[in-house]
Amino acid sequence: MSIQESIQEFNKRLQGSNCQLIAVSKTHPVELIREAYAAGQRAFGENKVQEMMEKQPSLPEDVQWHMIGHLQTNKVKYIAPYVHLIQSVDSLKLLQEINKQALKYDRVIDVLLQFYIAEEETKYGLSLEEAQQLLRSEAFKELQNVRICGVMGVATNTESDEELQKEFRALRAIFDTLKQEFFAGAESFKEISMGMSSDYQLAIAEGSTMIRVGSAIFGHRNYNLPSNQ
Repeated sequence: MSIQESIQEFNKRLQGSNCQLIAVSKTHPVELIREAYAAGQRAFGENKVQEMMEKQPSLPEDVQWHMIGHLQTNKVKYIAPYVHLIQSVDSLKLLQEINKQALKYDRVIDVLLQFYIAEEETKYGLSLEEAQQLLRSEAFKELQNVRICGVMGVATNTESDEELQKEFRALRAIFDTLKQEFFAGAESFKEISMGMSSDYQLAIAEGSTMIRVGSAIFGHRNYNLPSNQ
């Protein structure tokens, strides 16, 4: 199936749902992203700052760039002028740096809080308690140039639907708790980014509003491409 056909197929499947397709273009060349763009896709996910910086000037200005990988504070400045959504915020320190860089460009940058939901070892992601502490802090309340729009999580790499369902439900529960406690009146707090090529249908069933799909659109990734964050 071609990239165009894959995009069209996903759009059909998502029709009538409250879910957006994020095409994960990491490690794939600009030429393939152009094919997806020609098929109507506008939202693309990258996990390395260097790779996003290399691709961004070669593509149309209406591309919506999503940072989905771990973001170091010293790299925020490179994507602050144009990034559409930073999905991987896992600390107050990172939020403060995003706010600082957004201010330089007179922007408000949208972000998602990343949560640790997997049953396998991973370095990144907040717990519910850590997020609550962050959102209650005076330091967070001072930030005027970032807007938290929801939550993101990476599920365990497993073939167990039961395990995936449990993790997706856990992230949905975190979203509901934060919405009630901190964002009850905020229409912008509405995103639950979960689900990838192999498990997106389960994620949608549990309330995902963004699925991050790479291999099912672009094929297997080329990890030999130079892309240092």
